[in-house]
Formats: sequence, C-alpha cells, structure tokens
Amino acid sequence: MLAISCAGLSSGLAQRDPIAALTPADLEQGERIYKAQCALCHGIDGGGGTGPTLQRPVLTRAPDSDALYALIRGGVPGRMPGAWLSEAETWQAAGYVRSLGRVESEDLPGDAAAGQRLYAGKGGCTSCHIVDGEGGSLGPDLTSIGDVRGARHLRQSLLDPGAALPEGQLLITAVKKDGGKIEGLRLNEDVSTIQFRDGSNRFHSLRKADLRELRREFGKSLMPSYEGSITGGELEDVVAYLASLRRKP
Repeated sequence: MLAISCAGLSSGLAQRDPIAALTPADLEQGERIYKAQCALCHGIDGGGGTGPTLQRPVLTRAPDSDALYALIRGGVPGRMPGAWLSEAETWQAAGYVRSLGRVESEDLPGDAAAGQRLYAGKGGCTSCHIVDGEGGSLGPDLTSIGDVRGARHLRQSLLDPGAALPEGQLLITAVKKDGGKIEGLRLNEDVSTIQFRDGSNRFHSLRKADLRELRREFGKSLMPSYEGSITGGELEDVVAYLASLRRKP
C-alpha cells in the first residue's frame, strides 16, 4: 500500500494504521513538508493561526489515520486546499501532524490518585472543567489533556493561568455607563455588540453603545492561580492526575 521505508508494515498495528509504520526519517520528512506547506495557516508548532490548532489527540475533521490522509490530499472546500503530494509524502505529513497532537508519557513525582481528589475537592476544578462528561463547561475540556500538554505546561497553567491560555481565549471587562462591571470570556464580537460568559457561566450580550469602557485583558484568565493555596506536593499530585488524562484506545 505504501511506497515508503516502512519495514514494520508486516505487523498487525502497521497494517491497520500506516502511520504506526513510519520511521523517524519519515517523520523528519513529514516535518519538512508540514513547515513548507501547512505551518503558514496552522502555526509552526501546530498551535493554530488562520487554520485551527493541530495540538489535539483527535482532530474534528480527521478522527483516524485514513481520514487525516484524505483531508491532506483533498483539503476542505473553500477553506483549505488539497496538497500536491505523493502517497508516501502524504503519509509522512500525516504522521507528523499526528505527532503534534500528543506528548510522551512522563515519570512524574506526584500521586495521580491524590491529585484526582484535590482536583474534585480543594481545587474546585469540576465547576469549570469537564472530564469524561462530568463537570462545568466554562473552561476547556480536560478529558484527554495529558495527550497534548506536558508537565511543564500543566504546572504553569495552575500557577500562572494567564500565561498558558488556550487558543482563542480572551478575557474582557465590560464597564457599563452606570459603573457596573462584568468580566467574562469572549464568545463573539462584532462592530456593535459583544457576547461573553462570566465566571458563573452566565451568558451576556451587550451593546457597545451602552458601555463606558470595554477592555480586552490579554494575558489574563478567569481561572485563579493556585500559587500559595496548595503546597508543592499537592501541585505535583494535581499535575500527575492531569497528565494521566489520556484518550482511551
């Protein structure tokens, strides 16, 4: 099926998923193809730009390897052109794109079970984040966060949330003419109106003409920092728990 150097194609896994048979040299070539043809829209690290982020364990338009291959070859009408690549090059590019959506497992000092208890209890994280369908929807879904974020990023997101914001997230502060102030995460904005959700996940739609001030708080987050409110050991426990949240095979 593949005209590339994939000696492992005889294995059952490789036969089911050609990406599993790619060699390190194939992935290096895939990276070169990606940077030449894809990075302009999807970001040099796959974090997104005019195109969506690829730093996800499952891509909406390409949930499996065959779908990813077809997406690269065929593109998305009106949004993404198809790539002029050979079959081998397409699989190499697909393999590299797949690698952007996962991080290697790490040996971490924390206790994941203790971290899960802290997450649900003292941390109060379930009010804003979903794991396996349970929790609040204001913050990002963390069901498979361990696939795409390493320990360093997870620690930063707990200690300095504003420095580790998810793609596209922007905190705004709306000050009404009567002095009332509302903070929230922007959902949509046009010339005359803005829509957002506040820290209690309540939806607001305001006319800009009714506001005294509208501030876009770049580098800030609704999520509180846990620095000083949990110990160093507790931090490592929560990091170990979050790192353990991975897509089930």
